[in-house]
Amino acid sequence: MAGGLEPSKGAISHDKMTADKQSPDRTGGGGIGRGGSKKKSMQMDMMDTSFVRLRQEIGLFNGMTIIVGCIIGSGIFLSPKSVLENAGSVGMSMVVWVVSGVFSLIGALCFAELGTTILASGGEYSYILFAFGELPAFVLLWATLIIINPTGQAIIALTFANYVMQPFVGDCENPSAGVVQIVAILCLALLTFVNCWSVPWATKVQDVFTIAKVLALLVIIVSGLVYICMGHTENFQEPFKNSKGGSDIALAFYGGLFAYAAWNYLNYLTEEIKNPYRNLPWAIGVSLPLVTIIYVLANIAYFAVLTPEELENSNAVAVTFGEKLFGPMAWIMPVSVAMSTFGGVNGGCLSLSRLFFVGAREGQLPSVMSMIQVKRKTPLPSLIFTCFLSIMYVFVEKIETLLNYFSFMTWLAIGAAVAGQLYLRWAKPDLPRPIKLNIMLPIIFVGACLFLVVMGTIAAPMDTLIGVLITLTGFPVYFIGVWWKKKPKCLVQFSHTVTVFLQKVFIIVPQEKED
Repeated sequence: MAGGLEPSKGAISHDKMTADKQSPDRTGGGGIGRGGSKKKSMQMDMMDTSFVRLRQEIGLFNGMTIIVGCIIGSGIFLSPKSVLENAGSVGMSMVVWVVSGVFSLIGALCFAELGTTILASGGEYSYILFAFGELPAFVLLWATLIIINPTGQAIIALTFANYVMQPFVGDCENPSAGVVQIVAILCLALLTFVNCWSVPWATKVQDVFTIAKVLALLVIIVSGLVYICMGHTENFQEPFKNSKGGSDIALAFYGGLFAYAAWNYLNYLTEEIKNPYRNLPWAIGVSLPLVTIIYVLANIAYFAVLTPEELENSNAVAVTFGEKLFGPMAWIMPVSVAMSTFGGVNGGCLSLSRLFFVGAREGQLPSVMSMIQVKRKTPLPSLIFTCFLSIMYVFVEKIETLLNYFSFMTWLAIGAAVAGQLYLRWAKPDLPRPIKLNIMLPIIFVGACLFLVVMGTIAAPMDTLIGVLITLTGFPVYFIGVWWKKKPKCLVQFSHTVTVFLQKVFIIVPQEKED
């Protein structure tokens, strides 16, 4: 990480890169006699486009589709099985889905306060950095860098590949692993290219696929409600019979919360949101209740058509639902899952790459990852890096096990960010807070996060231990790469040479500040 401590030190600036390309008209010259207001407007437009920085191009609707599109991935199509198995009954399963939605809403509202108080991209990383300092923030960044983000993206891409191939392989249960991997890689590469090319393009893709997956769920919901209206209510008789408790309920909540995961992804993009003081909380306040309603109604539809036994024996609940209800049109469901996961991968590319961008900007990753493509105004290096790591994990067998090692870290990090919110209420009471929640909401959320971490550790102690050991490798990396300032000159020179080479290849420069 030598050379990464000062993102702009030794790097080629935009002014230097474009010095020989400047023309007299760029400064607004040659506009005499064309009208003062028009000339001023043109000059302002030119000045705006001359700055190399990430633009505020995400509006309210885009923010909503990012949240909804990232939450609705494969979870609602697959998780109902694990929730029912651990909850034990239809009624308790519905309670788990509702409570999971309310819990996610509370967490998202806490992040709305944090996001409008600490106006920085990067999500929980930025909040932990602001509240608790560099070391805990880097430990989170390290775990996210090496395992959590790339494995999550790879798993969603592999899920997309499996389901997009289902209409073509028919009854073949095990399509070629090589073909699945190739399709997953193409998915990751295509969406990374779109995100590198244009942020508006990426948000349009997110808009389209979010609408498509919501429509697919509406098909499930309407079909299930029609089925109920036809008198099929037998699966709702004695809804709480065989309900479980204790650790089983905790595992049921893990399954439900997995389906609601990614509610915090818009906070990774705070600096790119138009009027974030208004649009960030509104996007959160609309999206989470909407997803909760959709999820509850979708589960009602599943339970109306499928018996608890059929649902527990299904590896893909939505596909089984389609096979039983739609007959020859059952292919709609695997295609819907494929569309949903495709949009999830795009949302991950758009959001998670900003975490590494911000980490590099703060001097905790190589400086080249904090640079922006001059023409496209996108964080191209961090996007390519995220894609490269995700593609590497596509070839890992039993990749889900790697993600299980860090399930505790996810809730620990989010809980730590909200604990930082409580700490800042005490340490910096005069900090401007456009949104200020009742203090009980973050307290309840932190307590629930600790409960999830403890229960997860009890349920899978070896997985948690392995995750802790891998996370601890971040400490020596921090002290060598970040804390140690006086690195050997040969290492600094090598880092500088590589950085300048990459700048010339990708035409990237450090983000510029507007005067």
